[in-house]
Amino acid sequence: MESIEAAKLIGAGLAAIGVGAAAIGVGNVFGSFLESAIRNPAAADGQQGRLFIGFAAAELLGLIAFAVAMIILYAR
Repeated sequence: MESIEAAKLIGAGLAAIGVGAAAIGVGNVFGSFLESAIRNPAAADGQQGRLFIGFAAAELLGLIAFAVAMIILYAR
């Protein structure tokens, strides 16, 4: 029984790596947007929609990773 609990904890920990990866992805999205906005301020307004789509996609992957980790931990 203890080995099953240990396997659940290891699996949830591995699934939670995606939450950290999502944080890195969100940082990359905003960093790239700011870099391009500084280079060409006139085009920044046209790219703002894509900024929020990229943010939402990266954040969704983090939420899915969190949900999978919770399912692994608390599923019977």
